[in-house]
Amino acid sequence: MSRVVELRDIVTDADRAAVLGLTIAPGQDRFVASVEQSFAHAIRDARAVPRMWAIADATDGTVVGFAMISDGIPEATLAAEPDLVGPYYLWRLLIDRRFQRQGYGTATLDALVAYVRTRPGADTLWVSAGQGPGTPQPFYERYGFVATDRIVEEEVVLGLDLRPSR
Repeated sequence: MSRVVELRDIVTDADRAAVLGLTIAPGQDRFVASVEQSFAHAIRDARAVPRMWAIADATDGTVVGFAMISDGIPEATLAAEPDLVGPYYLWRLLIDRRFQRQGYGTATLDALVAYVRTRPGADTLWVSAGQGPGTPQPFYERYGFVATDRIVEEEVVLGLDLRPSR
């Protein structure tokens, strides 16, 4: 099923309430942080240059998820902070349990990739995935991310080459 989503800045109380109301499916809490946890991590790790959005269905505006990226971590910060991945890193992706397996995850990756391609020096979008039953790693690999040998906070780091193909 082909979907199109919009990345909407979270600017109003209503926006915030909509994303805080999102829930994950049972068992996903091993791999997906809540939106509330994501807000707290964004404050605590501001050095990672967080940028977050509500994910809305482009046809009717229904909020179906939440995404947060590291949006251009400076090279000097990356060199000094080995626990950071970037400069462009898909930090959080949460699709509400009611909308999973309907194409919204892939549509969100499409929108995120389109956004990151507009950013300076964006040749790779990074993501990481915890390991074990239910890991999102196969989802990212089907999209085109490739696992690396790097492990950060017990998660495998994967990269998506954004450079134009020749």
